[in-house]
Amino acid sequence: MTELSHHRRLLVLMICCISLFVVGLDNTIVNLALPSIRRDFDASVSGLQWTIDAYTLVVAGLLMLSGSTADRIGRRRVFQTGLVLFGLGSLLCSLAQSTELLIVFRMVQAIGGSMLNPVALSIITNTFTAPKERARAIGIWGGVIGLSMALGPVVGGALVHSIGWRSIFWINVPICVAAVGLAAVYVPESRAARARRIDPVGQLLVILLLGGLTYAIIEGPHTGWGSAPIAGCFALAAAALAAIAVYERRRAEPLIDLRFFASVPFSGAVLIALIGFSALAGFLFLNSIYLQEVRGLSPLDAGLLTLPMALVTGVCAPLSGRIVGARGARLPLLAAGTGLTVSALLLTRLTADTPIGLLVVAYVVFGIGFGMLNAPITNTAISGMPRSQAGVAAATASTSRQVGAALGVAVLGSVVTSGVTGPLATGFAPASHPAWWIMSGCGVVVFALGLLTTGRRARRTADRVTEQFSAGQPKVQMSA
Repeated sequence: MTELSHHRRLLVLMICCISLFVVGLDNTIVNLALPSIRRDFDASVSGLQWTIDAYTLVVAGLLMLSGSTADRIGRRRVFQTGLVLFGLGSLLCSLAQSTELLIVFRMVQAIGGSMLNPVALSIITNTFTAPKERARAIGIWGGVIGLSMALGPVVGGALVHSIGWRSIFWINVPICVAAVGLAAVYVPESRAARARRIDPVGQLLVILLLGGLTYAIIEGPHTGWGSAPIAGCFALAAAALAAIAVYERRRAEPLIDLRFFASVPFSGAVLIALIGFSALAGFLFLNSIYLQEVRGLSPLDAGLLTLPMALVTGVCAPLSGRIVGARGARLPLLAAGTGLTVSALLLTRLTADTPIGLLVVAYVVFGIGFGMLNAPITNTAISGMPRSQAGVAAATASTSRQVGAALGVAVLGSVVTSGVTGPLATGFAPASHPAWWIMSGCGVVVFALGLLTTGRRARRTADRVTEQFSAGQPKVQMSA
């Protein structure tokens, strides 16, 4: 790829950030719209869970495939395809006439979404070749996450309150159309010098694992945990996991390189991503239902009430990145674990008339915890890895974030569903108490993993993994 002018590189960055912004905004808004969707379609809580998880699971299942495909056939081409599919899926979601159709159209959205953010980040890293300039570009990229989270509750609440939930999908369409055109003009095509081979068997096994496990967890409270369909789904997930462990070891270029998991920092980062994003997704899902169904707030008021959490996250995310660069990942991970634990503990006695002040404090503390979480995950995952494998390690961590988000909605939503007695408005708050305790446990685990994955012994395991790939190859240095 030829060297681009500074102005052109900034345009490429802006176009790539558009994709991150629209996806982040969409995820936040959809959570706020769930009660309105439930009333329009008379949907069950499990239907609302699938509205979120259908998207997240497809993204998780296709993320690594989209990345390798982009490296092979062209990053701009895949990026534009993703924008088209995401825009088309959004349009179809706005026209859905049932929960089932909405779930199917969310899956179309997700196919496009899997082609956007990881591919856009790859475009950025290949456009900004100077290390300092690349670091600034990725810093801006990360800041867009906070911006989308901050604007999402307000924009989503205003749209749902004034126009209706279908409008939250309309706004994606013109943005995607504009981004496709801008990418065609300003984003140069690029490919990897040597693209990884596609692993269709591994891809299918991952989809079976995630789909079977999530279906069993979401539908278990209704179908019966011991029923044949649920037991069969758990068995399918277990068989797929066992097959992955056997099959992926034999491939020269596996979808998931199991040797990575011998590195304590990498394994810890994967677990932290799973647990931390489970807490985030579960928090957003439960909180949206609580504020609107139990407290009777409008979508706009619910969005404004959660705005402090989003703003604090937006402030803490870049701060976490700076701390990781200067002092390492341990301090942000310990702060993240503490924030997640304390915020969930504050909500373990949630009632229909919990003081608003206490809710705001819990939201702010959660925002601090989650804001500190994201940056050290990628840093910890790639620390000590050979540079040739750093991209695959980071992609695996990103997939873990999506898997965690899907499991958070599935597990915590099912815990609450199993405990609800009577109408949702009166039964939801007491039924949510076990979910908040589980979430506080997630924070404790994040804190413990922050200690275990950032010490000298952990670094030595990462060094041994590097030696398995190639003894003389440069590795990604772990922050102090």
